[in-house]
Amino acid sequence: MDHIRKATVQDASRIAEILIFTKRMNYRDIFHDDKVSFGEMQVYPLVLDYMSNPERLENIWVYDDGIVKGMVHIEGGELAELYVDSFFQGEGIGGALVEFAVRMFGVQNLFVLEKNVRAIRFYQRHGFSLTHERQIQEGTAEYKVRMKRLLPVEQAENREI
Repeated sequence: MDHIRKATVQDASRIAEILIFTKRMNYRDIFHDDKVSFGEMQVYPLVLDYMSNPERLENIWVYDDGIVKGMVHIEGGELAELYVDSFFQGEGIGGALVEFAVRMFGVQNLFVLEKNVRAIRFYQRHGFSLTHERQIQEGTAEYKVRMKRLLPVEQAENREI
């Protein structure tokens, strides 16, 4: 957790780059909407938005070991977003960000796209389980599902069942 710190306006460009490129990589096969992926989703406007509205960075933390490699956005006690630059995936950065969110903010819930099997498996490896709660992802025809992290007592109870 020594590499995780609160995001600043100086991180705006790197955060925007990670968000836009990682979303394109992970969601193109789910949404099949290149007009959104390569038209509406652009790095520069997102950077300008962060710089003009630095309060948008208030709940964002970055993994920075000299290079900002990932980010986590925590909103209302839930994990709202977690992205790691694809060049640095598989290095434990995502896991460190999840554990940070759990330990520092008590995060126990998140939503993930139902078709994002890779993300679901990742969160399962970090103690989250799928629930039966589904919601439509706003502005799309895709569903997102709630995942909940079992508290240690709940985990022990579930093992006995």
